[in-house]
Amino acid sequence: MIVAEQKPLDEIVRMITPYENVMIIGCGTCMTVCNAGGENEVSFLHDALRLAQTRSGDAYHNFYELTLKRQCDPEFLELLEERVSSIDAVLSLGCGIGVQAIAEKLADTPVLPGVNTSFMGMTKESGIWDERCAACGDCRLEDTAGICPITRCTKGILNGPCAGTKNGKCEANMEMDCAWIQIYERLERLQQLEKIRRYYPLRNFRAIPRPRRITSVASDVGGGKSG
Repeated sequence: MIVAEQKPLDEIVRMITPYENVMIIGCGTCMTVCNAGGENEVSFLHDALRLAQTRSGDAYHNFYELTLKRQCDPEFLELLEERVSSIDAVLSLGCGIGVQAIAEKLADTPVLPGVNTSFMGMTKESGIWDERCAACGDCRLEDTAGICPITRCTKGILNGPCAGTKNGKCEANMEMDCAWIQIYERLERLQQLEKIRRYYPLRNFRAIPRPRRITSVASDVGGGKSG
């Protein structure tokens, strides 16, 4: 899932300063799970902003709340236009994708980001998320026993551990396990150690044409097309 953190309150206050009527919009999926922008966070932020403006003496903002099931899918944005007809700005607690999706939908309304999108990650335990995927577009997890060296190795090395690993730990962060030691041990357990002897070319860091787009053949359901 996409993991994010809510922006500092003072930064949000600065962004909304020019606008009188502000709609705070939450996301019911990823941002809810990572406690950054779900219905509860929308309510908490609403209260925090009211308190902040009361303390500052600038009590001229009107805040409104709304949480969508998802901000990144057009089908869940249909009700927005009628809900924001008298709104001066939207403060989105969705990820960067959600902010842009709402901005495309509401061409005449400023849309402000209320969170910082961090990474694609997994839940380690309650309240803790670890980065697991960089969306590099060249997945090699089959060769690395399901452990991504790009996100789990601090240096993103593709061909085995560096010389700095010590006692299974990363030299850049001694609290982190070396990703390549983990890869080796899992390949050994799977009896696939021959994979670690393969050589992989250096990653190509040249600029990728953006924005990227993927068109799924499954989108033409019932159309009789397979590719």
